[in-house]
Amino acid sequence: MNGFIRIIAGKWRGRKLSVLDKQGLRPTTDRVKETLFNWLMPVMHDSECLDCFSGSGSLGFEAASRGAKNVTMLEKDKQVANQLIKNKQLVVAEGIEVFHTDTLLWLSKPAHKKFDIVFIDPPFHQSLVATTISQLEDNDWLNDNSYIYIEAEIGLNLLDKIPSNWHLHREKTAGQVHSYLFIRENS
Repeated sequence: MNGFIRIIAGKWRGRKLSVLDKQGLRPTTDRVKETLFNWLMPVMHDSECLDCFSGSGSLGFEAASRGAKNVTMLEKDKQVANQLIKNKQLVVAEGIEVFHTDTLLWLSKPAHKKFDIVFIDPPFHQSLVATTISQLEDNDWLNDNSYIYIEAEIGLNLLDKIPSNWHLHREKTAGQVHSYLFIRENS
């Protein structure tokens, strides 16, 4: 049985988009999403966004709906990536690119583009966060003053893996999820 995500604000407010029922797919809850996008509101308009482990597309579609200039979605599962493409076509989102790819492989290459806002919400308990962080920084994917949102399982010791020029801006715990928003200072 498939589910859906709801876009909570912006030009597609109230739209429901289909989500495949796949193991490990956890759409960000509306409550967490509302908090995150309130935090990001001052920097969302005309931003370049990267959704590293897109899954349901909840964060990427919300960013596009709220005024991001471009959203790049990376998704490893072919069926899930195809659903993201269908949802992109449904809302006629010209500023969204969907790539069926392994995020770590994609980020391992030198950057061909830099991002203002990055969403890192990988499958839990697979040790993907630390490698994603280091590849973003080491391969020059981030603009100065970019915002990096990380959603991770409770108990993951994350703060010792954060680069010294990333500063914790906000954090929140909801259920079994700990959310962090970092700002990358000029290097």
